Amino acid sequence: MAQKHNVKVDGKEAGHAEVIPPRRGASSLPDGLFPEGMGDDPIVRLVATLMDNAFKVPGTQIRFGLDPLLGLLPGLGDSVGSLISVGLIGISARYGLPRIVLVRMALNVLVNGVVGAIPIVGDAFSVWFKSNAMNHRLLMQHAGPRRASTTGDWLFVGGLIGGVLLLIGLAFFGLFTLLRLLF
Repeated sequence: MAQKHNVKVDGKEAGHAEVIPPRRGASSLPDGLFPEGMGDDPIVRLVATLMDNAFKVPGTQIRFGLDPLLGLLPGLGDSVGSLISVGLIGISARYGLPRIVLVRMALNVLVNGVVGAIPIVGDAFSVWFKSNAMNHRLLMQHAGPRRASTTGDWLFVGGLIGGVLLLIGLAFFGLFTLLRLLF
């Protein structure tokens, strides 16, 4: 049953508001998280789970996903994983995230992509780092109501994604050049 409350703005009476209690059995979310549908994109959640937490090592609490498995494919695997992660940033940008949060998401992908390029060490790092799961949490914590995107928003997101891809490409190029010089 809804309860009516007087609402004051700057100390002045502003009207009445109804407070509707949650449904019986509805789950409560931690502070900072939006109700389902506002900041929890089902595609981002699914892909983040598949990439970072889909499997469990029997007898342990260690979870991993497709990201470290893709990383086992020399060169191509880490590139595919990074492209998938960058795509999730593009989807997340539609939720009104502050630009600094998008930059943080891009840095997560960049760190995972660059360190992931190191054979074996990078794959172990991906099991621990879980950039897609971190980015999903950032989306859930910072998403606001969907709003119309401006040209400036898309230029920023496009530049951010392009910069991440360029830096990951340069890291791969540098790694392959170094390996060619050593062997």
